Amino acid sequence: MSLRATTSQTIGPYLRIGLEWMVIEDLAPQGVPGERVRIEGRIVDADGKPVNDAAVEIWQANSHGKYASAEDAQSNPLDSVFRGYGRSLTDDAGNFRFRTIKPGRVPGPEGSTQAPHVTVTIFMRGLLKQLQTRIYFADDPANAEDPVLALVPVERRPTLIAKKRADGALEWNVVLQGRNETVFFDF
Repeated sequence: MSLRATTSQTIGPYLRIGLEWMVIEDLAPQGVPGERVRIEGRIVDADGKPVNDAAVEIWQANSHGKYASAEDAQSNPLDSVFRGYGRSLTDDAGNFRFRTIKPGRVPGPEGSTQAPHVTVTIFMRGLLKQLQTRIYFADDPANAEDPVLALVPVERRPTLIAKKRADGALEWNVVLQGRNETVFFDF
Protein backbone atom coordinates (compact mmCIF):
# COMPACT_ATOMS: atom_id res chain seq x y z
CA MET A 1 0.00 0.00 0.00
CA SER A 2 1.27 3.45 -0.93
CA LEU A 3 0.55 6.58 1.08
CA ARG A 4 1.64 8.90 -1.72
CA ALA A 5 -1.19 10.89 -3.32
CA THR A 6 -1.99 10.08 -6.93
CA THR A 7 -3.37 12.65 -9.35
CA SER A 8 -6.88 11.33 -8.85
CA GLN A 9 -6.64 11.78 -5.08
CA THR A 10 -5.27 15.30 -4.75
CA ILE A 11 -8.43 17.39 -4.45
CA GLY A 12 -11.48 15.36 -5.36
CA PRO A 13 -13.35 13.70 -6.66
CA TYR A 14 -16.05 15.16 -4.45
CA LEU A 15 -16.11 18.88 -5.23
CA ARG A 16 -19.71 18.77 -6.38
CA ILE A 17 -20.89 16.89 -3.30
CA GLY A 18 -18.92 19.03 -0.85
CA LEU A 19 -19.59 22.45 -2.36
CA GLU A 20 -23.06 22.19 -3.84
CA TRP A 21 -24.61 24.09 -0.93
CA MET A 22 -22.18 26.97 -1.60
CA VAL A 23 -23.07 27.62 -5.25
CA ILE A 24 -23.63 31.30 -6.09
CA GLU A 25 -24.34 31.64 -9.80
CA ASP A 26 -26.39 34.84 -9.61
CA LEU A 27 -24.17 37.69 -8.42
CA ALA A 28 -26.45 40.59 -9.35
CA PRO A 29 -29.97 40.53 -7.93
CA GLN A 30 -32.56 43.00 -9.21
CA GLY A 31 -31.64 46.58 -8.42
CA VAL A 32 -27.89 46.19 -8.91
CA PRO A 33 -26.80 48.86 -11.42
CA GLY A 34 -24.87 47.87 -14.51
CA GLU A 35 -25.07 46.00 -17.78
CA ARG A 36 -26.44 42.53 -17.08
CA VAL A 37 -24.45 39.65 -18.57
CA ARG A 38 -24.70 35.89 -18.63
CA ILE A 39 -21.38 34.08 -18.76
CA GLU A 40 -21.58 30.44 -19.79
CA GLY A 41 -18.80 28.06 -20.63
CA ARG A 42 -17.31 24.64 -20.47
CA ILE A 43 -14.11 23.16 -19.05
CA VAL A 44 -12.42 20.49 -21.17
CA ASP A 45 -9.17 18.57 -20.87
CA ALA A 46 -6.46 18.24 -23.52
CA ASP A 47 -8.51 15.61 -25.38
CA GLY A 48 -11.63 17.80 -25.45
CA LYS A 49 -13.37 15.68 -22.81
CA PRO A 50 -15.51 17.53 -20.26
CA VAL A 51 -14.29 18.05 -16.72
CA ASN A 52 -17.39 17.17 -14.72
CA ASP A 53 -16.21 17.83 -11.18
CA ALA A 54 -14.65 21.30 -11.11
CA ALA A 55 -15.48 24.42 -9.14
CA VAL A 56 -15.27 27.75 -10.98
CA GLU A 57 -15.07 30.82 -8.74
CA ILE A 58 -15.21 34.41 -9.94
CA TRP A 59 -14.36 37.71 -8.28
CA GLN A 60 -15.09 41.07 -9.88
CA ALA A 61 -15.66 44.75 -9.28
CA ASN A 62 -19.09 46.37 -9.48
CA SER A 63 -20.13 48.52 -12.44
CA HIS A 64 -18.30 51.51 -10.90
CA GLY A 65 -15.02 49.59 -10.69
CA LYS A 66 -15.14 49.05 -6.90
CA TYR A 67 -14.60 45.68 -5.23
CA ALA A 68 -16.79 44.56 -2.31
CA SER A 69 -13.74 44.49 -0.05
CA ALA A 70 -12.48 46.66 2.79
CA GLU A 71 -9.11 46.65 1.00
CA ASP A 72 -10.52 48.63 -1.96
CA ALA A 73 -9.85 52.22 -0.84
CA GLN A 74 -11.23 53.87 -3.99
CA SER A 75 -13.88 56.55 -3.58
CA ASN A 76 -16.12 54.88 -6.22
CA PRO A 77 -19.60 53.96 -4.97
CA LEU A 78 -20.00 50.61 -3.25
CA ASP A 79 -23.17 48.67 -4.02
CA SER A 80 -24.24 46.94 -0.82
CA VAL A 81 -26.30 44.30 -2.69
CA PHE A 82 -23.61 43.29 -5.18
CA ARG A 83 -21.23 40.74 -3.64
CA GLY A 84 -18.79 40.46 -6.55
CA TYR A 85 -18.13 36.78 -5.83
CA GLY A 86 -19.66 33.65 -7.29
CA ARG A 87 -19.15 29.89 -7.58
CA SER A 88 -20.46 27.44 -10.17
CA LEU A 89 -19.84 23.70 -10.28
CA THR A 90 -19.41 21.98 -13.62
CA ASP A 91 -22.06 19.49 -14.68
CA ASP A 92 -21.53 16.18 -16.51
CA ALA A 93 -20.80 18.04 -19.76
CA GLY A 94 -18.27 20.36 -18.06
CA ASN A 95 -20.64 23.36 -18.20
CA PHE A 96 -20.69 26.27 -15.73
CA ARG A 97 -22.69 29.51 -15.68
CA PHE A 98 -22.97 32.92 -14.00
CA ARG A 99 -25.44 35.81 -14.11
CA THR A 100 -23.74 39.07 -13.21
CA ILE A 101 -23.00 42.58 -14.46
CA LYS A 102 -20.14 43.87 -16.57
CA PRO A 103 -17.58 45.23 -14.10
CA GLY A 104 -16.14 48.72 -14.34
CA ARG A 105 -12.49 49.49 -14.89
CA VAL A 106 -10.20 49.11 -11.89
CA PRO A 107 -6.76 50.49 -11.04
CA GLY A 108 -3.79 48.57 -12.38
CA PRO A 109 -0.06 48.50 -11.77
CA GLU A 110 1.96 51.74 -11.84
CA GLY A 111 -1.07 54.03 -12.08
CA SER A 112 -2.60 52.28 -15.08
CA THR A 113 -6.25 51.33 -15.46
CA GLN A 114 -7.34 47.78 -16.27
CA ALA A 115 -10.03 46.86 -18.75
CA PRO A 116 -13.27 45.40 -17.37
CA HIS A 117 -12.52 41.80 -16.43
CA VAL A 118 -13.57 38.97 -14.16
CA THR A 119 -10.94 37.07 -12.17
CA VAL A 120 -11.43 33.29 -12.33
CA THR A 121 -10.13 30.53 -10.05
CA ILE A 122 -10.60 26.87 -11.00
CA PHE A 123 -10.40 23.97 -8.55
CA MET A 124 -10.57 20.36 -9.72
CA ARG A 125 -9.32 16.90 -8.94
CA GLY A 126 -5.80 16.22 -10.09
CA LEU A 127 -4.60 19.74 -9.24
CA LEU A 128 -2.46 20.46 -6.22
CA LYS A 129 -2.84 24.20 -6.83
CA GLN A 130 -5.83 26.04 -8.27
CA LEU A 131 -5.68 27.68 -11.70
CA GLN A 132 -6.01 31.46 -12.01
CA THR A 133 -7.12 33.27 -15.13
CA ARG A 134 -9.35 36.12 -16.33
CA ILE A 135 -12.33 36.78 -18.55
CA TYR A 136 -12.27 39.92 -20.69
CA PHE A 137 -15.17 41.27 -22.75
CA ALA A 138 -15.08 41.14 -26.55
CA ASP A 139 -14.97 44.43 -28.42
CA ASP A 140 -14.22 46.47 -25.28
CA PRO A 141 -11.86 49.24 -26.43
CA ALA A 142 -10.12 49.21 -23.03
CA ASN A 143 -8.69 45.74 -23.82
CA ALA A 144 -6.11 47.44 -26.07
CA GLU A 145 -4.56 49.24 -23.09
CA ASP A 146 -4.99 46.65 -20.34
CA PRO A 147 -1.57 46.09 -18.68
CA VAL A 148 -2.23 42.43 -17.80
CA LEU A 149 -3.66 41.48 -21.20
CA ALA A 150 -0.63 43.19 -22.79
CA LEU A 151 1.62 40.60 -21.08
CA VAL A 152 -0.08 37.80 -23.04
CA PRO A 153 1.16 37.03 -26.58
CA VAL A 154 -1.33 38.33 -29.15
CA GLU A 155 -2.09 34.86 -30.53
CA ARG A 156 -3.06 33.58 -27.04
CA ARG A 157 -5.29 36.51 -25.99
CA PRO A 158 -8.47 35.04 -27.51
CA THR A 159 -8.42 32.36 -24.77
CA LEU A 160 -9.18 35.15 -22.27
CA ILE A 161 -11.93 36.94 -24.20
CA ALA A 162 -15.58 35.92 -23.92
CA LYS A 163 -17.47 35.82 -27.20
CA LYS A 164 -21.02 37.07 -27.57
CA ARG A 165 -23.45 34.37 -28.76
CA ALA A 166 -26.62 34.90 -30.77
CA ASP A 167 -28.74 34.35 -27.62
CA GLY A 168 -26.95 37.26 -25.89
CA ALA A 169 -24.88 35.15 -23.49
CA LEU A 170 -21.12 35.48 -23.31
CA GLU A 171 -19.33 32.22 -24.01
CA TRP A 172 -15.97 31.58 -22.38
CA ASN A 173 -14.51 28.08 -22.44
CA VAL A 174 -11.51 26.70 -20.57
CA VAL A 175 -9.07 24.31 -22.24
CA LEU A 176 -6.76 22.87 -19.60
CA GLN A 177 -3.90 21.69 -21.83
CA GLY A 178 -2.74 21.33 -25.39
CA ARG A 179 -3.80 23.25 -28.44
CA ASN A 180 -5.76 26.42 -27.55
CA GLU A 181 -4.89 26.02 -23.86
CA THR A 182 -6.37 28.84 -21.80
CA VAL A 183 -3.84 31.33 -20.45
CA PHE A 184 -3.33 30.84 -16.71
CA PHE A 185 -1.58 33.32 -14.42
CA ASP A 186 0.66 33.02 -11.37
CA PHE A 187 -0.80 35.75 -9.15
